[in-house]
Amino acid sequence: MKFFLDTAKIEEITQAAAMGFLDGVTTNPSLVAQTGKSYLEVIQEICKVCKGPVSAEVLATDYAGMMEEARRWRKVAKNVVVKIPLTGDGLRAVKTCTEEGIPTNVTLCFNATQALLAAKAGATYISPFLGRLDDIGIEGMEVAQEIRSIYHNYEFSTQILAASLRHPLHVKQAALLGVDVITIPFKLLPALIHHPLTEKGLQIFLEDAKRIPA
Repeated sequence: MKFFLDTAKIEEITQAAAMGFLDGVTTNPSLVAQTGKSYLEVIQEICKVCKGPVSAEVLATDYAGMMEEARRWRKVAKNVVVKIPLTGDGLRAVKTCTEEGIPTNVTLCFNATQALLAAKAGATYISPFLGRLDDIGIEGMEVAQEIRSIYHNYEFSTQILAASLRHPLHVKQAALLGVDVITIPFKLLPALIHHPLTEKGLQIFLEDAKRIPA
């Protein structure tokens, strides 16, 4: 399973890369707005650090506007993946991007039927927002399982990119379901690493090491 970092902060991306957790990066307008920089500047900076896929989102909502932005984003760096919302115009843009060899990440997916349509349009990645589904009382992982089953049934090449993950249990469940990629905020990394028994065991080893003759 690949780990993408969901951020626009270059310092977080650099730290994750140093820890060996960085396979790619996803961004969105909300994350970029927190940096005080232009979207283009942020993506250019990220692509210098991350050699894996970097998602840059279109801001247009109509087909023509999406395609104009998609082609422009694709010229920024070879590893840019164009992030497109799951709308009618969005799916049309995904189909055209696929025909032109532009990789896509279809975002704001909330059910398996939407994911099916994205795969048929040729999406490179589909991003179901699992945590947001949990927030409204729908089991997000069940939706991920449905998507996994449908893609397996018809041998779609679209990769499942589990998004809006909130805690370590989400990461474990996604891995057990066999999703291709997860994208997580930087703050979730320490929670994945730390365990009280690991800390306790390390402390015991360090105390015992003090008794070893020099």
